[in-house]
Amino acid sequence: MLVILPHGPDDDATRCAEELRAALALHDITLPSLRADLPTFAGAYTPPAGLIALGNCNTATARALAALLRKAASR
Repeated sequence: MLVILPHGPDDDATRCAEELRAALALHDITLPSLRADLPTFAGAYTPPAGLIALGNCNTATARALAALLRKAASR
């Protein structure tokens, strides 16, 4: 049985997380725990667009991300 639910802010957050994952992949950066933070939609307060959990990464990934951000900021 296929159940189709209306689109909501959690769909937008999931889409946003996937867009960020794809953009990072263009630079060979992977954040393994990157995802929409679905528990934020269960609480009484839900931010308008939801939250994105960036999760954990190793030091090599953190350094690569920092270098990419520094390079982009200098443009």
